[in-house]
Amino acid sequence: MDREFLIDLFADFGPVTIRRMFSGYGISVDGTNFALALRAGLYFRADQETIPDYEAEGSQPFQYQTRAKAVVVNSYWQLPARLFDDSEALAGWARAALAAAQRAALKKRVKTRKPAKSVRRPAKKKAGNKASGRKAAGGKQ
Repeated sequence: MDREFLIDLFADFGPVTIRRMFSGYGISVDGTNFALALRAGLYFRADQETIPDYEAEGSQPFQYQTRAKAVVVNSYWQLPARLFDDSEALAGWARAALAAAQRAALKKRVKTRKPAKSVRRPAKKKAGNKASGRKAAGGKQ
């Protein structure tokens, strides 16, 4: 898939940012990546709310092979082939993928937020300690 094809494909969805990524492109809106266009196909971001739609279409999650094993990425699922000919339906799936990506970003922000630490002030030193410390440190005797 080339850049011009992707621009045309997402025309009914709205403006997208397309950037080089891995062996293809990352597709985003306002900095939120929701799709990957790779040699193997077009993959949309999915979550527990949208995965059943992909399963019903017979789609598979994104997979790649390392030297040691096959890795399955359940957060991106292959777009059903029938949607390449139906730009209105594709736009609906793209909106759902963007929503899934936004939900994932929100969860990530909540997890990484650290609880506020209580401010602990050092105990005040007694006046007697200061005076004796000065004397012992070389004061007059």
